[in-house]
Amino acid sequence: MAAKRRDTPSKGDLREQAILDAAEMLLEREHTEPMTVESIAKGAGISRGSLYFYFGSKQEVLAALVARTVARLHMDDRSADPGLPAHDIVRRAVENTARAWREHGPVMRAAVEFGPEVPEIAQLWRDTIANNTEAMTRVLVAAGLPDEDGPTGAAALAQALCWMTERNFYHASTQPGGLDRVTETMVEIWCRVLPGG
Repeated sequence: MAAKRRDTPSKGDLREQAILDAAEMLLEREHTEPMTVESIAKGAGISRGSLYFYFGSKQEVLAALVARTVARLHMDDRSADPGLPAHDIVRRAVENTARAWREHGPVMRAAVEFGPEVPEIAQLWRDTIANNTEAMTRVLVAAGLPDEDGPTGAAALAQALCWMTERNFYHASTQPGGLDRVTETMVEIWCRVLPGG
């Protein structure tokens, strides 16, 4: 007999999500209430001991929170639809990144800032940039840029542009209205790299 598929999250899954939600809320007000294991547990409505059943440390909570957030940034072949003009794909990719920074700015900034201290977070962040670099390399090649390994090839340009986009959004996310301005700037820069751009 086939095992019955579970359509609803388990109690443990819900508790883990509550822990991550509490950590994200604490990051949003980090300047007034530092995030500790105690404050995360309190925000999730559980005891400190219960939190340790799910995560071994504050750094593990942060890594899981970053993993949940950056999953929304990963591009796939649908987001780089070869049927769309390259300019439209670029705009969609940059706007998707801007949306993630608007909705989860404190988590994204924490990923950048805690990366040097928490290797798992640094790896998640690098993997996200690498994923998006690969997707955007395919876009640039399809648009006519050279598919070569040199410093002016599509892969090198995509990598430089992805890291430039990340750094610009990081800085812009701390300024009122900064994300709107930098979104248009990054779309313009990406499009100028495209042939005929």
